[in-house]
Amino acid sequence: MATSAKSQREAVDGVLLLNKPAGLSSNQALQRVRRMLNAKKAGHTGSLDPAATGMLPLCFGEATKVCAFLLNADKTYRVSAKLGISTDTGDGEGNETGHAPVPGMDPEDWDAILQSFRGKSLQVPPMYSALKKDGKRLYELARKGQSVEREPRPIRIDEIELLEMSGTRLVFRVRCSKGTYVRSLVEDIAARAGTVAHTARLHRETVGSFDESTMLDMTAAEALVEDGGDALRARLLPPDLALAEFPAVGVDSAGVEDFRMGKLVAIEVSPEQGLARVYGPGGEEEFLGVGELAANGTVAPKRVFLPGLKKSPNN
Repeated sequence: MATSAKSQREAVDGVLLLNKPAGLSSNQALQRVRRMLNAKKAGHTGSLDPAATGMLPLCFGEATKVCAFLLNADKTYRVSAKLGISTDTGDGEGNETGHAPVPGMDPEDWDAILQSFRGKSLQVPPMYSALKKDGKRLYELARKGQSVEREPRPIRIDEIELLEMSGTRLVFRVRCSKGTYVRSLVEDIAARAGTVAHTARLHRETVGSFDESTMLDMTAAEALVEDGGDALRARLLPPDLALAEFPAVGVDSAGVEDFRMGKLVAIEVSPEQGLARVYGPGGEEEFLGVGELAANGTVAPKRVFLPGLKKSPNN
């Protein structure tokens, strides 16, 4: 019996920060890189619309265990908005639904409007989104011409910076919490200025503690594969880098096996309660997983990583 291509895939562990090109869905981008690496297990976190570009963390092997934590991470976007025209999808892919004059305001006025969105607020998700209503994806209903009531969801805008204002072009950078729909934010900004708008371009610059300096373009990834499979694998980041915002704690050699068996482990210093990166006596070379810190000086395993993970040669 012939061995299937799936069974011939290899165990590959690590995170690749892809600069997703426009025109690919997040899953299409993932599968393309997965084939390059010939990886058995893969997942992505923080989906980008096909028209959007920028940071898409691709997780392979043991690193897929950090996907859930990256979903909760803050993100930074560079946003280009087209003022005066609204669309049904909130971006340039949709059909025009309205026009309105653009007020002749100076950059200081626009910046004041942007700054008014800082902090916590409630946002109504767009109809063209993957959220479900009565078991149906909202975008499925929207494509049928249906519009349903959506519950406002809490979001947080930490930073928002005006980069350019020229005619009907508004460009800004925003650092926001998970669950923030930039397309809705653009529409809300325009409404506050007395006009309409849609998102013309969207580029994600950061996810959590990852910044643009570690991203790899698809063409660069393909070039590395041509140089040999190991060249692309050398660009994989260790999974604990995705958790850099969590405090790090260590356990002694006796605690390593207990942690891997799902047992509570005593630690010398508990910096705070909450999630933490847990390491063995080998320090950064011995990442054990994610644990829940308790006030009594113990850590409870939440996500255990298999032994044998090594730092990338480039890290």
